Amino acid sequence: MANPEQLALLNLGVTQWNEWRQRSPQTLPDLSDAKLSGGQFEGINLSGANLNGAILCNANFNGAHCAGASFNDANLMNASFVNATLKQATLINAILSAANLSGATLCKAVLIGADLKVALLRRADLSHADLSATELHGANLRESDLDTADLSRANLSEAILIAANLSMATLTRANLDRAECGQATFYRTKLHAANLTDARFVGTYLYGAELSQTNLSGADFSWSNLSRVNLSGAKAHKTNLRGVDFSRADLSDANLTEANLRGANLSEAMLAGATWVGADLSDVKGDRSTAN
Repeated sequence: MANPEQLALLNLGVTQWNEWRQRSPQTLPDLSDAKLSGGQFEGINLSGANLNGAILCNANFNGAHCAGASFNDANLMNASFVNATLKQATLINAILSAANLSGATLCKAVLIGADLKVALLRRADLSHADLSATELHGANLRESDLDTADLSRANLSEAILIAANLSMATLTRANLDRAECGQATFYRTKLHAANLTDARFVGTYLYGAELSQTNLSGADFSWSNLSRVNLSGAKAHKTNLRGVDFSRADLSDANLTEANLRGANLSEAMLAGATWVGADLSDVKGDRSTAN
């Protein structure tokens, strides 16, 4: 339960709260299970605070004339931020596992190293956010906006990214093992050296994506658009690429051993050095004469 004295201080306003935090830097606030929905907390300092189970729906944590709120190292497990505004907030190393951030605005937020395991982020705005090295195992990001977000080295194993927008995002060395990415948009997304083992990209738009040196083993890209994608040095063992559009894609030196490419479009694709041992090339469109 929340500390009643600290809760009363918070009700006096952000200015008084932040002044108290400056005077008492060693005191870590306890606002666990507090009900703070709809509150105005622009620029508040909640670093290191315990907000486990707190209800913060529709709360405002950013302001037009001040920096976003600070939640660095805070405990936000099971907290509810549904439709909350956290634009430019800093949540470095924050614990957000099982938190509900559905519909929240986290545009340009900094979540480096945050723990978001099995968090709900449906329809959340994470555009331009820094999610590098975050833990997103099993997180639900369905229909979320991750345009130009930095997810490098993030763990998205078993995450749900169905219909999400990851255009221009950076997922270099990210782990998307068994992730569900159907109908998502990966326009010119950087997935260099990422792990896509057994991930599902059915009906996904990956035009111009950077997939060099990725591990595609067991991934399903059926009926996806990978036009102008760069797959040089990628590994794909028993991958389902049925009906995929590879027109004008760079597949140089790609290893597509035993991949299912039935009906794929390889028109004008760059295939020098590509390996297709045991691949199903039935009904493939385009010239693959340069492949090994």
